[in-house]
Amino acid sequence: MIVKQIYKTENKSQLMIDIPERFRGKKRILVVLDDSVDATSEKMLMMQKAGNDPMFQADIDSVSADFGAIDFETV
Repeated sequence: MIVKQIYKTENKSQLMIDIPERFRGKKRILVVLDDSVDATSEKMLMMQKAGNDPMFQADIDSVSADFGAIDFETV
């Protein structure tokens, strides 16, 4: 059985985890620490900011103009 749970550490150096009942009494349990949740959150925030960035918008407009003509082409 695998249990995945996201815990807020709030920059603390320790994390207290209540072991789920199904795991109690087990001799060994694998704990994996993965910061990809924060990395994904940071990427989403950057993408939101990009929507308001004039240079990013200019790039999008330029690409749209370049490919706009082919939207009307037929095969």
